[in-house]
Amino acid sequence: MKIALIGYGKMGKMIEEIARSRGHEIVSIIDIDNQQDFESEAFASADVAIEFTNPTVAYGNYLKAWAKGVKVVSGSTGWLKEHGDDVRKACGEGGKTLFWASNFSIGVAIFSAVNRYLAKIMNQFPQYDVELEETHHVHKLDHPSGTAITLGEEIVKELDRKESWAEDTTDPKLLRIDHIRRGEVPGIHTIRYDSDADMITITHDAHSRRGFALGAVLAAEYTKEHQGLLTISDMFKF
Repeated sequence: MKIALIGYGKMGKMIEEIARSRGHEIVSIIDIDNQQDFESEAFASADVAIEFTNPTVAYGNYLKAWAKGVKVVSGSTGWLKEHGDDVRKACGEGGKTLFWASNFSIGVAIFSAVNRYLAKIMNQFPQYDVELEETHHVHKLDHPSGTAITLGEEIVKELDRKESWAEDTTDPKLLRIDHIRRGEVPGIHTIRYDSDADMITITHDAHSRRGFALGAVLAAEYTKEHQGLLTISDMFKF
């Protein structure tokens, strides 16, 4: 498979290494200093572009890739609120393809399935309040993390006693999400159900970005053969 990389930081370099080890060809690498390469024949030859940048440029990158007929896999977060409707329309009526996930880790996909199942159980036990905490490296711009938002929305969907999520809230109808930024932490997500009697805690603690990178390459392999707006739940049927 021919892959283009959009964003060539630590994550992009790790994705390149894993993609090559799985027999794929990297035909184009686009970073801040060579944006003109979106117009190159090499970029247009890609089956899929894997995009890891930041909230301010991600949506524009999707448009540039789609304009060249290139499908996109993206792990960029923070753009959904402003551009979510546009992306859904483009991947529906417009026939474009985007595989988006707030987190590509296989472990997080499993953790998310456990989260949904646990929330469904805990709906029967209102004596437990629930909160979510995420910790990431100091370079992460958005908060809460896209993964925390996804996990939080899954909880809210299952718990009748929660209407939505919010940061820094004491409203019992809202799921509280806290964020911590320290060091070079790849990502820790913890969900706690607490009552007067006891506490139930589940945590996903990433050791490195490698799990995210492998998941992104697996998503690219999946995206090559599929179309539309795709997610982790399409690829992993838990």
